[in-house]
Amino acid sequence: MTSPQAGQLFIVATPIGNLSDLSQRAIETLNEVDLIAAEDTRHSKYLLQHYSISTQTISLHEHNEQQRSELLCKRLLAGESIALISDAGTPLISDPGYRFVTTVRDAGICVVPIPGSCALIAALSASGLASDRFSFEGFLPSKSSARRQVFETLKSDTRTLIFYESPRRLLAALNEAKIIFGDERRACLARELTKLHETIQTSSLAELTDWVSRDENQQRGECVLLIEGTNTEVTADEQEMSRLLGLLLTELPVKKAAAIVASITGGSKNEAYQLALKLQQKD
Repeated sequence: MTSPQAGQLFIVATPIGNLSDLSQRAIETLNEVDLIAAEDTRHSKYLLQHYSISTQTISLHEHNEQQRSELLCKRLLAGESIALISDAGTPLISDPGYRFVTTVRDAGICVVPIPGSCALIAALSASGLASDRFSFEGFLPSKSSARRQVFETLKSDTRTLIFYESPRRLLAALNEAKIIFGDERRACLARELTKLHETIQTSSLAELTDWVSRDENQQRGECVLLIEGTNTEVTADEQEMSRLLGLLLTELPVKKAAAIVASITGGSKNEAYQLALKLQQKD
């Protein structure tokens, strides 16, 4: 239940590049609230000055979020209204704010989203990859071994996969993705979205990796990497077969293990046998 005396917290999306993408509703909200909580007040001042917004600002970032959440929550409970903004895009999407919003909601204060720019959605909409089901995985790990592990975990996912990546690591990430997902898996690099040098390139991972390696300009700026989901969906029956085979193959020969699994699951012996061979090759 919301507190009738409390103010409101507005989650305001800001431009990811082109300043014209700030909505009229966002401008009005930023002008009318008592306080703006910004990820970096020095960064946000340029946007606010551009729109002649003179509202007081306070920093709220990953290092002070817990402390500031309590302070700002008290101000909201006292009847003030606050807008939360990040450096660019929609707050909380790979940016701080989750703890603050949770604290505010737990206190019974109304939280109002003011939607707008979001790099992952902009990239997905223009990529040409399937958009009916997708998974946003945030920033890829900085270490190669950790990136490979992430890719291995997602290799059989049927959804379009979306990552944020540093331009310094982009080529390495593409090479690793090509090895794990395969040369022919389609992917998209969406770079510097809404800015002067915006690039959206969709092709096979092999072609995309080669293109980026030959053009150092594509290794600059803010990058969104999208990878097509696998076309081969693993059924529940196949998952169960794999689970049982994994147990039996430690003690039994392939043919015997496959026959037992086919009998238990009602699947074909040949299917179970071929699956058992694949599992053995992985080991």
